[in-house]
Amino acid sequence: MDSATWDERYGVQDFIWKTEPNQFLVAEIAEIAPGRALDLACGEGRNAVWLAEHGWQVTGVDFSPVGLAKAGRLAREHDVDVEWVEADVVEWDPPRAAFDLVIVFYLHLPATNRTRVLAHAQDALAPGGTLLVVGHDLSNLTHGYGGPQDPTVLFTPEEVAIDLERLRIVRADHVNRRVDTDQGSKVAIDALVRALKSTS
Repeated sequence: MDSATWDERYGVQDFIWKTEPNQFLVAEIAEIAPGRALDLACGEGRNAVWLAEHGWQVTGVDFSPVGLAKAGRLAREHDVDVEWVEADVVEWDPPRAAFDLVIVFYLHLPATNRTRVLAHAQDALAPGGTLLVVGHDLSNLTHGYGGPQDPTVLFTPEEVAIDLERLRIVRADHVNRRVDTDQGSKVAIDALVRALKSTS
């Protein structure tokens, strides 16, 4: 989907997603000291704002100005400062070796574009930095709930790990995420990859 489509989707008063951070973000960075963080495809900003609340200096990047406006509103409501950048993460060239944490959450693109974004993400990591990628797993299409129904934009942890050839893979797993719906509790299957950049 292009930025205009996302602008239309975000163009409602309420937040489309919850304003609480993703559960995997909270769990996976619990032992990491705050530093500089980059949220690629930050959407309405819930993860970026949470990071800022917990002492991180955060930059959030997204191509939807409407989404970024809502992200800015959320940051003001939580009394935190976040640098918001309006850009297409497929094309955007981040500062090199500038961030201690880079997150890419639920960004679903064709494989070639995903590889390009993850190359940018690796470039952006400072030595010793952490990259965390979470998204709907390919198996969610047939065995889980929600998410894109196009298999060409879904991925597995193994595929993401291959893209992160310059990093050391710490974790590459299929993980379950409980989703509350009008029909009761459902389970979504996500792919989660956490990787580290060498300090040398």
